[in-house]
Amino acid sequence: MERTRGTLQAMTGRLTTHVLDTASGRPARGMSIALFRIDDEGRARKLGAFVTNGDGRCDAPLLEGDTLLSGRYRLVFAAGAFFAAQGAAVASPPFLDDITIDFGIADASQHYHVPLLVSPWSYATYRGS
Repeated sequence: MERTRGTLQAMTGRLTTHVLDTASGRPARGMSIALFRIDDEGRARKLGAFVTNGDGRCDAPLLEGDTLLSGRYRLVFAAGAFFAAQGAAVASPPFLDDITIDFGIADASQHYHVPLLVSPWSYATYRGS
């Protein structure tokens, strides 16, 4: 159970992300993200498209509750387009363009947070909280 504003609520699984522009030291506002579910044959089915807000997050979980299932997923972050829109000095073609992160969800009742720390030249990710 999770305590929220003095009440107890059942915890439901959810998928969230957060993007930080490490070149500028700020949240990556306005980055496009696509979410896919990968089936047993390796085919990707698009589940949604999102854009980060001023805090580098999406306004709501990417998936939650009954929509979050155990299995394989893919997030695609449009980093090249983001940095080009920011006026960053990037090569043509950019060193990093679409950043794809494939990951698994083993327990759909848990919170899976997939942050991206990114610059035009590097990125890192991890399972956050």
